Amino acid sequence: MSGHGFHVHGPHDHELEHASQHGGKDKFTSNIAVMTAVLATIGALFSYMGGATQAHAGLYKNNAAIKKTEAGNQWNYYQAKSGKQNLAELAIALVADDKKPQYQQEVERYKKEKAEIKAAAEKLEAESADWDKQSDSQMHLHHRWAQATTALQISIALAAIALLTRRSWLGYAVGGVALVGMGLGGLAMAHI
Repeated sequence: MSGHGFHVHGPHDHELEHASQHGGKDKFTSNIAVMTAVLATIGALFSYMGGATQAHAGLYKNNAAIKKTEAGNQWNYYQAKSGKQNLAELAIALVADDKKPQYQQEVERYKKEKAEIKAAAEKLEAESADWDKQSDSQMHLHHRWAQATTALQISIALAAIALLTRRSWLGYAVGGVALVGMGLGGLAMAHI
């Protein structure tokens, strides 16, 4: 619509136009522009890492649920064997003496099978707990990345305000909040 004599500029457009008309000698505008571009790039990387850790947390939680279900299946199998063992023990008390050794062998077999099933179930429960722990760790990292990204987004917003108001003290605030964001990102990279 600028061909019809009507054109709307955004505040940052005016600042960039002003800087280009004065030969780009406005160091404040140039510094804020470069800082904003760098912060946006780093923020995009932090955001990606936040999404990746959240996806990993979900996958790990899913693996934990699968292992928990497998452990539950093993415990059900264990209970079935216990029921059969109890019936064999009852049979020992009810049958004639010549059939008791057969049922005693069954009792011993069920005891052995139950021990193996119990070991398998406990192993699966331990695997489930390990997956849960890994999921919790990834969610912690996700929160760190999200905090870092948020701090960088705030610093970018402050940069826009600094550019519009031309307040140099806001430039220092941009740097301070950006450092907080970078620090949080560093903690996330260090898995803290």
